[in-house]
Amino acid sequence: MSLELTGIHHLSAVTAKAKENLGFYTGTLGMRLVKKTVNQDDVTSYHLFYGDGEATPGSDLTFFDFPAAPEHHGTHSISRTGLRVAPESLDYWKTRLADAGVEVMEVEQAGRKALWFADGEGQRLAITADGKAEAPKPWAKSPVPAEHQIRGLGPIVMSVPDITRTEQLLTEVMNMRKAGTYAHPDNASDTVHVFEMGPGGAAAELHVAVQPGLPATRYGAGGVHHVAFRVPDKAALTAWAERIQPTRLPNSGEVERYYFRSYYFREPNGILFELATDGPGFTADEPLESLGESLALPPFLEPRRAEIEAGLKPL
Repeated sequence: MSLELTGIHHLSAVTAKAKENLGFYTGTLGMRLVKKTVNQDDVTSYHLFYGDGEATPGSDLTFFDFPAAPEHHGTHSISRTGLRVAPESLDYWKTRLADAGVEVMEVEQAGRKALWFADGEGQRLAITADGKAEAPKPWAKSPVPAEHQIRGLGPIVMSVPDITRTEQLLTEVMNMRKAGTYAHPDNASDTVHVFEMGPGGAAAELHVAVQPGLPATRYGAGGVHHVAFRVPDKAALTAWAERIQPTRLPNSGEVERYYFRSYYFREPNGILFELATDGPGFTADEPLESLGESLALPPFLEPRRAEIEAGLKPL
């Protein structure tokens, strides 16, 4: 089997303010809440998934609801989450964010124009111009016009003090391709290395910033927990697990998440990676038209629904 990751699957971050988080991502950013569930490892907290109108793999930005202190940003971390829009939509988003009181910085990443900004907890985001022809899957109830809606996740930026072993993992084990470098917009002396997978393009890039001058991140709210990469099915996931196992990197083994199957491991700088299958997807237990409208629980947690619902604060 030829192993190839096909892009970014999802990214999971941390919020300490779930209600405000819901308002920002569905209101200001106009994303659809495609799954309202709980953290399967801690059912006292929400796990919220935002995506496009059809909950397409590669469109999901997710949040764990933890009562955590704010993150102190630094290296050994995922530092910025890309969100893709049509190139002609950047001016719309610049105005929309400014009208919402969000400070915006115009930058260029790997030859693409982007808008850098943060949510109310300091979660660092980028709206990136996606030049690839793509049929959008808009959310009919979004406050953002269909043509300007976020298409899905874009380039994910991570920060490391030394790229040597991380680059070996990405290219020699994970079969990513080195696709160039650019100067970091915050500090031109820091180099960002671009790695692509599958078809390439903004939906299939990992950007690794080498920033030896930064302190290590102190993780918390407003930070990122992990990034997940797409694999087509369970057979491919098992093959990837067998490929990664000999590296002796800390890993979870295969984990059944019901909406997808996962394999977690830490790359050499300690950043948590996940491989996740495209299916079965979020319509496994809810119809597409009503995704996210009620609390969804995987079958193994359904017998505990009354207990779980009693422990969650209203959104």
